[in-house]
Amino acid sequence: MSTNFLDRIRAFLLAILLSVALAAPALGGPFEEAVAKFANDEFSDTDAAIGAVATSGNPLALAIISALREGRLSADPQSRKVFVTQGDGKVIDAATGAAVDRLPDGAAAVRLNNRLRRTVEAALGGLTLLSPDPAKRIAAAQSVFKSHDASALAVIDGALATETNKRARTAFTEARAAILLYKPDATEAEKLEAVAIVRARGDQEALALLTGLGGDVPPNVARAAASAITSIQGNLAAWSMVQNAWYGLSLGSVLLLAAIGLAITFGVMGVINMAHGEMVMIGAYTTFVVQEIIRTRYPGLFDYSLLIAAPLAFLVAGGIGVLIERGIIRFLYGRPLETLLATWGLSLVLQQAVRTMFGPTNREVGNPSWMSGAFELGQITITYNRLWILCFTLAVFAILLGMLRYTALGLEMRAVTQNRRMAASMGIATSRVDALTFGLGSGIAGIAGVALSQIDNVSPNLGQSYIIDSFMVVVFGGVGNLWGTLVGAFTLGIANKFLEPVAGAVLGKIAILVLIILFIQKRPRGLFALKGRAVEA
Repeated sequence: MSTNFLDRIRAFLLAILLSVALAAPALGGPFEEAVAKFANDEFSDTDAAIGAVATSGNPLALAIISALREGRLSADPQSRKVFVTQGDGKVIDAATGAAVDRLPDGAAAVRLNNRLRRTVEAALGGLTLLSPDPAKRIAAAQSVFKSHDASALAVIDGALATETNKRARTAFTEARAAILLYKPDATEAEKLEAVAIVRARGDQEALALLTGLGGDVPPNVARAAASAITSIQGNLAAWSMVQNAWYGLSLGSVLLLAAIGLAITFGVMGVINMAHGEMVMIGAYTTFVVQEIIRTRYPGLFDYSLLIAAPLAFLVAGGIGVLIERGIIRFLYGRPLETLLATWGLSLVLQQAVRTMFGPTNREVGNPSWMSGAFELGQITITYNRLWILCFTLAVFAILLGMLRYTALGLEMRAVTQNRRMAASMGIATSRVDALTFGLGSGIAGIAGVALSQIDNVSPNLGQSYIIDSFMVVVFGGVGNLWGTLVGAFTLGIANKFLEPVAGAVLGKIAILVLIILFIQKRPRGLFALKGRAVEA
């Protein structure tokens, strides 16, 4: 047998021994004797101590080897005691884990040379790769995949022999392939198999690994790697389009939530409400106030803060909307320019009022635990807060559609939209419908503020960021048509995200605006025009 083959067999058996030792219960006496060898101040004894501690299975092993690498392992030659200085400055006995008041005066850091440093790194890799926690094993395997360190091959082989977790086994297989791909003495067959495994992984790290191969690989391996690179690049390009589509849906859900209330007021009442963005802002500040109360008085309810804030934001913003309609808007019907100026001035007043009450700086609104974090789907990343906002937007849209279709107020709103004079002659109090409609649109804007507080800065200028986009969505989709608003929001959101990588954020928005202007020239009533004699007149 070749020396290389015997070395691999020996390393494999050592890895199996390490795996079994980590699964076995700790033994006090031999472990203490192994730790005491660090106090001999001999490199050979330190080498033996590293191996014995790493294979002991003692829960202190990882802390001891980590402290040795970072210079936090100290030994007292007189008492032959070894100590670990923890990250917080506290000192423990390395053999027992018992707390120690301070290091003895004669204690000194355990010395390392280059060979021992490599031994320490290998021992740490083995301890992490064979950790009882599958997440740690996977993370360690991912690290090996990136570094393709050949010294970890024996431990990887040993771990694969005993691994039962499917994800961890896949990670170990990929890490082994990465090592073999760069290992000079690996056979051509092993390298070809490694290329296939890395190709199946198909992410950016796999692409970087294959791209970094030198020119000294066999021709068959080079051709296989080139084919794999082309395949991965095409795969990543497709996933990039999917990621952009997701970003577009996410942006579209935000635009829909901000515009849906405007679609109601603009469609039913014909009022250009420039203060609509401030209703969004009021909803966001309502969320802030609710969270502040919960933080100070009922911290256990923080995960329910958004569920509490959503109806309150609807009531607060809706109530303010009714007051605005009764106090200002109803005197300006039929005068759109004066309505625009009045609501624009009102938006400035509301912004200044919020600055006076809460200050001009951004306010922190926290994410509940169920809206924090992200998960991967294929090669794309989806954040939970964006996913929940999309679901929340669609739920609000469905509830609003149901209300307009199956309630008396919805029937009256549709009647007033289609023919105000005929609705009034049939006994519908159009003035009351106007007030309730404006309040409903403002309330929905308040709910939008609750959602936007999770992804944007809560400040007095929050609403100004969405008012122009909201008007574009409403006009593009069809004034007063909720389905048009839905299609318009998602269409503009997706188009914007696909244009951004090509033209940039600013030029992308300009291009969208130009396209909408050209579209309105052809279809003045938008995608889905309302029907009715009054509308068509």
